[in-house]
Amino acid sequence: MHIRRYGPDFTRRHFLEQVARGVVTAGVLAPLWPALAAKGAADTAYPEELLSIEAYTKGKLAPGKVIDAGNVDLVADLLDPIQVLQIRTMGRRLLLAPETREIMRLSPWEYMEATLRNAGKARFDADGNVVNEDGRPWIGGHPFPATTDGLEAFAGLTLSWGRHDSCVYAIRECDLGTKGAIDYRYEAVWAEMSPVARVAMEPRPYLAGQEDKLRYQAIFFMSPDDVRGGSFLNVWPYDQREFPDLFGYVPTFKRIRRYPTNQRFEPMLPGSDLYLSDAWAAGDPFLTWGNYKVVATGPALAPISGNWSGARENWQVPTHGGAKGLTFYDTAVELVPQSITVEAEPVKFPRAPVSKKQVRFDLRTMLPIGMVSFDRRGDLFRSFDGAYSLYDDGTRQVMDGKHPYWSWTHVHAYNVQTGRMTRIEQAAKLSSGDGMRVNDPAIYDLYLNQGAMQRRGR
Repeated sequence: MHIRRYGPDFTRRHFLEQVARGVVTAGVLAPLWPALAAKGAADTAYPEELLSIEAYTKGKLAPGKVIDAGNVDLVADLLDPIQVLQIRTMGRRLLLAPETREIMRLSPWEYMEATLRNAGKARFDADGNVVNEDGRPWIGGHPFPATTDGLEAFAGLTLSWGRHDSCVYAIRECDLGTKGAIDYRYEAVWAEMSPVARVAMEPRPYLAGQEDKLRYQAIFFMSPDDVRGGSFLNVWPYDQREFPDLFGYVPTFKRIRRYPTNQRFEPMLPGSDLYLSDAWAAGDPFLTWGNYKVVATGPALAPISGNWSGARENWQVPTHGGAKGLTFYDTAVELVPQSITVEAEPVKFPRAPVSKKQVRFDLRTMLPIGMVSFDRRGDLFRSFDGAYSLYDDGTRQVMDGKHPYWSWTHVHAYNVQTGRMTRIEQAAKLSSGDGMRVNDPAIYDLYLNQGAMQRRGR
């Protein structure tokens, strides 16, 4: 007979008391990061009831079961309020997956190795930027692993969105109206490269002469014809007090123009509900937001693995829900033993349509597992709800060097006030021939400079 010392009621009280005292710790039975560093898993830091959804729900739910309107109340406290609304009223379903214990399966291998190797070396300088112990830019991995400080959580996320040194995502986007029909379809290429904190590409950790820059990021619109050839290029300074330089190519005029970059809360395409500010739930320099604080901690359900199948043509994710069965991607979620929810306010954006956002992080990896934003009145506004996976389904693999590729697979961006949904998925290849690339030195010349914008805009 197994006697539970810790159940959901105990852990809920434990986490609520921590937030009320304003002192949140990572781990219940033991500190989280030493446990992860020693074992590569969080098992010794949490009781069984936080490591198994079956134990947490006392057998009412288990991997293989589906969360729907009939049982969502059992786990409503593990989801964000917009997800619960979607399940209760729009037919959204979530498949429960087995819990992933090994942290090396929850992020790129080299990124996690660097996080382990460089733990304790990061600090903020006098300007508020993250630097290594020698005062130079950060050297790779998450600078503040298992942190329960809101600013540190956002700083680490902003420094490396996709956790690869460079990457190209082939993206398919669908924008749905209030009646559940697809109003717009787009194909686009999203490219990123980090000149600093490099963990896989040579030279490491810095690209010589580029230490003053954090990121090159571009998006190229490939279809339909009325947007094809258009593109945007963001060049991010390392100094997080400064806005990125934003350039756009307009095919009609065949020229590149510079755009104001503090207007980051507007859709990039007709019908879309995605903003530049949404990227990875941290699309702006972290010092342009402020008043960071942890407002909640506890277990969560999140789509952190099992969301890719090589058997699907071009990696296409099936859909369900909404009036026409097209609104939501099929998504697998699993129990995360502890998350923190960090609230932040857009202090450098006086005309922002949002008053604050709340982003939930998996404390084991510091991955963002969901974002909800609020309008200027404080009412629920929008959500950004992404899914991740190791691209290894047990029979097929996509490789990133010596290890399977890890990345996001699909995203929902939902406007609760208008009822419009934008969903995007990562594809193997687009009709243009562009496809996924990772840690490829050719990415800069192909996508991340003004010459590439002009060549592709012809």
